[in-house]
Amino acid sequence: MAWNEPGNNGQKDPWNRNRQGGKSPVDDLLNKARNRVGKMGQGPGSILTGVVVLLVVGLLFSSYTIIGARQQGVVLRFGQYSRTLAPGFHLKLPQPIESVNKVEATRIRSVTDKVAMLTRDENIITIDFTVQYQVDDSRKYLFSLNDPDGTISAAAEAAVRSVIGGSDMDQILSAAGASLVAQAQQALQKTLDSYDSGLRVTEVSFQNVAPPNEVKDAFDDVNNAREDKQSIENGALAYASKVVPVARGDAARIAAEAAGYKAERIARAQGDAARFDLLLKEYKAAPEVTRKRLWLETMEQVMAKNPKVIDGSGGRNIINLPTLQGGATTTSPDSAVVGTVVAPATGDAASKGAQP
Repeated sequence: MAWNEPGNNGQKDPWNRNRQGGKSPVDDLLNKARNRVGKMGQGPGSILTGVVVLLVVGLLFSSYTIIGARQQGVVLRFGQYSRTLAPGFHLKLPQPIESVNKVEATRIRSVTDKVAMLTRDENIITIDFTVQYQVDDSRKYLFSLNDPDGTISAAAEAAVRSVIGGSDMDQILSAAGASLVAQAQQALQKTLDSYDSGLRVTEVSFQNVAPPNEVKDAFDDVNNAREDKQSIENGALAYASKVVPVARGDAARIAAEAAGYKAERIARAQGDAARFDLLLKEYKAAPEVTRKRLWLETMEQVMAKNPKVIDGSGGRNIINLPTLQGGATTTSPDSAVVGTVVAPATGDAASKGAQP
């Protein structure tokens, strides 16, 4: 039979709700706890107990810390540096023994300023510059500088002034300004390291690098003139790149032709000299025959295209002359006989065998 069935008289009720007085053990415990809490503040002992409880709770809540993902925790023990905590959950000694200062280590901070500076060639220029930095060492960041932003602003201005003061206006306004930015960043980082600041410069940039408004028109004219000069120089270089190779090619061709002409003249002179030596040898062997032959060859070359007949036989030879249009006659070198000059024969006379 179940404990709560009718007629069981509640004898098997686990809570004994049907016993005398109608009170259960749970109710007794709750009443005792309520009485003890109610007595707090009603006597010296109870006040001390409450204070102790509050102290214990406070110590428990101050015995741990949670460091964010972008933070670093600097632990101070009695005000003196103890250690640096990485992101995550950490236990520590309760306050006031140890305290934690949380630093945004990965956050990029920036400082912007606008200053007028004097260049090396005594020109005034206005520069807007921006410096971005982040905490590299949380301990140094907290204890080395009283005002990190103010310190880095002053150090950045000093670094930029040192770089601009050592450069000319043309160098600053030209493409070489990028190297000046790198120099300014190096100088700034060197200054911060000397301060033991725990800061790392991530970027330095120049914006609106321009002369003052009072002389802006004059500088614009100078820039336009510089651009025109560069354009003319580029055109001249392009023209030189086009003309010089052609001139060099012509010079090489002329030199090659001259060398060929020189070789030809030398070979011809050498050939003429060798031919003369051979003729001289033949002349010494038979002077009359050689002289006659040379004369005949010369006359043959001279009269080869001349429409005349030279007969050296005293009219004893019959020479047939071909007739050309217009009545002109020619003779071939094979039939020409050197001798007396006669008038050209007509075609009819030649056909009848008439002698000149």
